[in-house]
Amino acid sequence: MTAMLPARQVDATEQLDTEFTRGLGLFDSTMVVAGSMIGSGIFIVSAAMARQLASPGWLLAAWIVTGILTITAALAYGELAAMMPRAGGQYVYLREAYSPLWGFLYGWTLFMVIQTGTIAAVAVAFARYSGVLVPWIAEDRYLVAPLHVSAGYAVSLSTNQLVAVAMIALLTWTNTRGLEYGKVVQNTFTTVKTGALIGLIAVGVLLGWNAEAVGANFGNLWEPRGYDAIAESVSVATAHGVFVALCVAQTGSLFSADAWNNITFTAGEVKDPRRNIPLSLAFGTMIVITLYVLANVAYLVTLPLEAIQQAPADRVATSTLEAIFPGAGVALMALAIVISTFGCNNGLILAGARAYYAMARDRLFFAGAGRLNAARVPAWGLALQGVWAAFLVLPRTYDAASARYGNVYGNLLDYVVSAALLFYILTIAGVFRLRVTRPDTPRPYRAFGYPVVPALYIAGAAAILIVLLVYRPATTWPGFLIVLLGVPVFVWIRRSG
Repeated sequence: MTAMLPARQVDATEQLDTEFTRGLGLFDSTMVVAGSMIGSGIFIVSAAMARQLASPGWLLAAWIVTGILTITAALAYGELAAMMPRAGGQYVYLREAYSPLWGFLYGWTLFMVIQTGTIAAVAVAFARYSGVLVPWIAEDRYLVAPLHVSAGYAVSLSTNQLVAVAMIALLTWTNTRGLEYGKVVQNTFTTVKTGALIGLIAVGVLLGWNAEAVGANFGNLWEPRGYDAIAESVSVATAHGVFVALCVAQTGSLFSADAWNNITFTAGEVKDPRRNIPLSLAFGTMIVITLYVLANVAYLVTLPLEAIQQAPADRVATSTLEAIFPGAGVALMALAIVISTFGCNNGLILAGARAYYAMARDRLFFAGAGRLNAARVPAWGLALQGVWAAFLVLPRTYDAASARYGNVYGNLLDYVVSAALLFYILTIAGVFRLRVTRPDTPRPYRAFGYPVVPALYIAGAAAILIVLLVYRPATTWPGFLIVLLGVPVFVWIRRSG
């Protein structure tokens, strides 16, 4: 008689959450991925990238590299999402692949800067472009004039900041009302802004086609011109210089394509998450990256590279539409960005609170964030995230030499780009680690091209990180410092708990 094999014990990370409402289907999940990715970056960052890379060919190549990295990462995350379809997503993956400390350090950085800082930045972009349509909204129209707290910092409340805070408050409130509210806002605004981006591409290619610009850009695709030197010893006229410039330029394009992982935070609310999260990661990232590359093609067939490099306030998309519709381009682009940023922040706000929920359930965050309200959403987590994001809107940096004010969250985001890249590398390395430590765990989806494709992502992202450490140390080491500050906090929470 054949002996019966003992049933495999199901790990808690493999089980489905039952406390949430499963209201996100494949379309909704794809809208979260795409909507969280498309903000204001694609309309702006190509100007700085063009100055760094100095040629149309390398500008397009940089976006293609971003696309390969982003899609490759999303496909690898699909395996982890299918293995561990739990609320908290990337936090859970790092906790299970390494230790609770690594999960906490990611969640700490997410709350302190990555998610909340991005929410603040997108809210201010929303307010700035709203000011194009409503002149009362302005960064220098103060309700509370700047109060200097030190030589380089101040706190203020301008009408621009007020609108940014109000936007955060509104979207935080609507998301506390239940998943259905957030889903409707996300689907509506993502559909509209995706259509607007497609419209920009179509108008640029069909109506903006400029034979002179096309000849100059595509006739001399790789010729360097008008570039900003990365460092004294680095020139894009050399292979080494091109490599360094490509890596440094990724800070703009990768940031514009970031937040695709937010859908993993909401795994507890996705229908059939083992199937729909991997598919939404693949579909959402592929759609957005394709549109991003095509948007840059539209810029290049409408404007010569020099015009892209010198676009006023780096607003490349605005310059493109202004060249096609003189006098109307500014308002049209402002309206498109207002819609885009509103939808982007809804996705960021909706998803972020689910990560804090998972941390609170592990007693690594405020206990209230680990409870659901009557609408079965983590209202306290949403509120805490909203308060901190709104706070990050208020502090200002001050440059005495030019008497100009900046935004503190802008500095924080610069610092944390490298830290976020580190967590992506660790998470994808976790795919390899879990294949060894948990070989018997069911994997309904396996990472595409494993082990070669995930390894290529790790190698590419590590190369970018090393270049940033060498050539952009001032904005790289502080990012790691923010992460490390979480270590004593983790120790204190564990001891006091």
